[in-house]
Amino acid sequence: MATVSSSTASAGSPEEAAAASPAAYPAKVLVDAGDLLRALAAPVRIAIVLQLRDADRCVHELVAALEVAQPLISQHLRVLKTAGVVQGDRRGREVVYRLVDDHLAHIVIDAVAHAQEGK
Repeated sequence: MATVSSSTASAGSPEEAAAASPAAYPAKVLVDAGDLLRALAAPVRIAIVLQLRDADRCVHELVAALEVAQPLISQHLRVLKTAGVVQGDRRGREVVYRLVDDHLAHIVIDAVAHAQEGK
């Protein structure tokens, strides 16, 4: 099992920590990162993250914006919620979804920008 090296543990910034070799991270961190990337890997989930980047939204707003059936939106939100990407807050009869943090939006934005650049 990989462990954090002393040089990584003392790294001050997230950029310095990210520059460490993969062996410098605990295996659980790498597994969790893989789970997060898998949760973001579906086009509809990417679109949901992009929508939530702009504003918190309830299911019917996502259905209208993405033109995807409500059951499918709900399934994708469940995956994102399980992965810790989104959080739902009940407001009356509706659940309003929001991104847990901005880092996740940056991952998606960077991936979309990279895809637009072509190969």
